[in-house]
Amino acid sequence: MWVKVKSAPNLIMAEMWKEFFEGEGIPTHILAPKGEPVGRELTEYSILVPQDKEHIIEEILRKL
Repeated sequence: MWVKVKSAPNLIMAEMWKEFFEGEGIPTHILAPKGEPVGRELTEYSILVPQDKEHIIEEILRKL
């Protein structure tokens, strides 16, 4: 199961978070709001990771 760990105000920031988390070895998905196609630049996106990795993300974000 995937859980939301972060929101991004636009696609560029969402992709930045995705690359950052994947660089730490955590699979990551970007999810657009319901009904919105992925790829719209000025849409808020959710950053999702596997539920069993959520605690790792919390620790990473705490260190930033």
